[in-house]
Amino acid sequence: MDLAELARGLFVLFVYPHATGLPDAPVPGWDQIPGARGCTAQACAFRDHHERLRDLGAALAGLSVQSSEEQCGFAARVGLHFPLISDPARELGATLGLPTFTAGGHTFYRRLTLMARGERIIKVFYPIAQAERNAADVAAWLESEGRLR
Repeated sequence: MDLAELARGLFVLFVYPHATGLPDAPVPGWDQIPGARGCTAQACAFRDHHERLRDLGAALAGLSVQSSEEQCGFAARVGLHFPLISDPARELGATLGLPTFTAGGHTFYRRLTLMARGERIIKVFYPIAQAERNAADVAAWLESEGRLR
């Protein structure tokens, strides 16, 4: 996937710590870590808003530190039809300066969503208090931004 190519147009990238669509937590105490829980709900909300975002002219992708196999399994389990980007070495995150947290000896991305147009970041949603509302908030912002043009 060529992120620079995606970012030439309107591009939404939602970044999340870890999602599987399964009840097992990635590390003990996951639910007690602020901002860790809710990744599946966030991804499913973007799934449900994908057509609306496309109608607004936005390409969509998700990003986490999980492996490609984990990402593919997750996407199949919850019916995602947009790319999930695997960044286990956190190279893209380092380039973008994405915030992280460590739990159980593993480093994860903090939840945020960024939008780019013309290879420039135009909006960042961070922190995200309600993961399940993030996609609706992004769509609403894009709609209001379109009315301003």
